[in-house]
Amino acid sequence: MSKKALIVWGGWNGHEPEQCGKVVAEILKKEGFEVEVSATLDSYLDEKKMMALDLVVPVWTMGQITGDQEKGLMNAVKSGVGIAGWHGGMCDSFRNNTGYQFMTGGQWVAHPGGIVEYEVNIVKAKQNDPIVKGIADFKMKSEQYYMHTDPGNEVLATTTFSGAHEDIGWIKGTVMPVVWKRMFGKGKVFYTSLGHVAKDFDVPEAKEIVRRGCLWATR
Repeated sequence: MSKKALIVWGGWNGHEPEQCGKVVAEILKKEGFEVEVSATLDSYLDEKKMMALDLVVPVWTMGQITGDQEKGLMNAVKSGVGIAGWHGGMCDSFRNNTGYQFMTGGQWVAHPGGIVEYEVNIVKAKQNDPIVKGIADFKMKSEQYYMHTDPGNEVLATTTFSGAHEDIGWIKGTVMPVVWKRMFGKGKVFYTSLGHVAKDFDVPEAKEIVRRGCLWATR
């Protein structure tokens, strides 16, 4: 029986939520998933459907979520439904909802310099992890996310800030998580800060990390 995934997109359009959602929908379909794509957070209210899923992919930057919507999503993940996402679509979603942030493991706070060139480094001790195995360090030209992150995250890749942008030199040398995984109840949680817009997935490593992360998180 095929795995069931729900992609929920919306929020700020600058992150191209619909387009990014389509990229990942195609990835999941190629992996044999039955994929539902939704443009409403009310999808989280259908408890029977949520509990029958294997994976949820949120693509919703900023915006607001109601208490019942948040509860529907979090209860599903706690029960064992996986959740996987990227960039602001998962970790800059609902800035007032600390419970949601507790689940995802991080929250965006800055992207110094806007679109910049930076390097993503695979954590050496994690080079055999299935999400990053065989992937070498690589470069991105995109937003380099500065985040508040949960120390309980299992970090698989990082980036180091140069401190050269926006007169905030005190962050020079800061090593920031870029890819992590964690548990929330019985549910597996995957996140990467890559994926500002759809063309970021033209970088083979970025697309492959998302593909593997989704597969890992799946129930």
